[in-house]
Amino acid sequence: MEKTKESDHSFIEANPAKIWQIGLFSLNNTSTNLFLAMMGYISYYANGIAGLGVVLISFILTAMRVFDGITDPFIGYFIDKTNGKYGKFRPFIVLGYVLMAVSSLVMFFTMDMIPYVIRPVYFIIVYSVYIIGYTFQTAVVKSGQSVITNDVNQRPMITFFDSTFIMLAHGVVAFYVSVYLIGKYKSFQCKELFIEFVITVVIVSGICSALAVVGIWSKDNVKYFKLPKEEKQVIRFRDYFNIIKHNKPIRMLVIAAASNKFAAMVYGNSTVIVMLYGILMNNYSLAGIIGIIVGIPNLIIIFAGITYAKKEGQKKAMLAATWLCIIFQFIMMLMMMFCDLTEVSLKHINLITVAFLLVYMLLNGAKSISNNIVVPMIADCTDYEYVISGHFVPGIMGALFSFVDKSFSALGTGFVGVALSCIGYSKVFPQVEDQLTPQLKFMTIFFYCIIPMIGWIVTIFVMHFYKLDKNAVSRLYVKKRDAEDLEA
Repeated sequence: MEKTKESDHSFIEANPAKIWQIGLFSLNNTSTNLFLAMMGYISYYANGIAGLGVVLISFILTAMRVFDGITDPFIGYFIDKTNGKYGKFRPFIVLGYVLMAVSSLVMFFTMDMIPYVIRPVYFIIVYSVYIIGYTFQTAVVKSGQSVITNDVNQRPMITFFDSTFIMLAHGVVAFYVSVYLIGKYKSFQCKELFIEFVITVVIVSGICSALAVVGIWSKDNVKYFKLPKEEKQVIRFRDYFNIIKHNKPIRMLVIAAASNKFAAMVYGNSTVIVMLYGILMNNYSLAGIIGIIVGIPNLIIIFAGITYAKKEGQKKAMLAATWLCIIFQFIMMLMMMFCDLTEVSLKHINLITVAFLLVYMLLNGAKSISNNIVVPMIADCTDYEYVISGHFVPGIMGALFSFVDKSFSALGTGFVGVALSCIGYSKVFPQVEDQLTPQLKFMTIFFYCIIPMIGWIVTIFVMHFYKLDKNAVSRLYVKKRDAEDLEA
């Protein structure tokens, strides 16, 4: 796939969508995030039920995350080569869900029954099947939105639905675990907790995947694939290197998103959440309850961010949200350092409770925008690639993004495990009932505040070199020469 000087693809035809199509397709991302939220607790299952050590689990999960990234280029390649009776994207949604569902059920039902000596190998094999299914669906998340709509005013709505549904998914899971499951089973060292957990996720995610198929059904059609009319589009693995070489926007976007994702994998780690709410605040049930309380205000913040993105462009919206993340996270760090957060209570409302809820609400809203707006920005990079080279390769573009994104974020899980082993947690993870120590307090602040702020600073620096602002994206739909001039 070589860059062309002239082609018949100087213009990109308009392809608007109905809002319900965008909304339903976003449920594919919700399905993967429900599984992702559940697998956030796999370390507790592998440690407390299956008996694997903290460092061993951390390294296995890190290696599996790297494997997750490695599979992306292959899946993206096959997506771009696929154009069958059932479209380009729907088969990967369905197959991805089936693989995740089956492997998750097998893992939580059987891993503790396997002889201990081969248990780590069994864990790796089953988890690898889950990773392949997860990659199928996430590859569609990052490539399918290129055919849903190319309207610059509609693409920010992808972020709105993604942010809303993902926030709802993680919020409901946090509430379900911290209030219902822990309330019912008392501890993460109870297998029945995980059995009920996995069955629930498999059912709800199945519904989300089915609705996503409905959402993309009419768009998953060859007429939206921007394929050459007189020549067959030839796709090769070396195209990844060609794209990296001449497509600067995707290079900048993947670096910025990788920095964001590493931070998110650290502050969103289930162990870090236990350390914050269960130990530092001494009230683990707040992890789920607060997420529900700030849900509606978060939606208002997200809607305001999307309105800004529609007016000023997705790049400006991402930068603004990232700056807000840094500001509110810094305030949260000061509260964690100098305030007694055990006084945060929803039964006896006081000043510290109001302050914590306000900062948490603003911080979570800004995080939702910053983390999720990169998905429709991949579609902008895909259209940019089509204009400068004449090749429509959403699978490769999404896979390229995911490969770097997952490879960097893979370090997050291992980073948490290794850091905890340095303060004495090498055999078991911190538990809800543990007492707060100076070391635990420092590590909680380090994981939840300092690492994210460093990640966001890197993102802001890198995005300075990302040229696809609203004006540049609009020019993609005018003429080819304008797009080529973006690199000048």
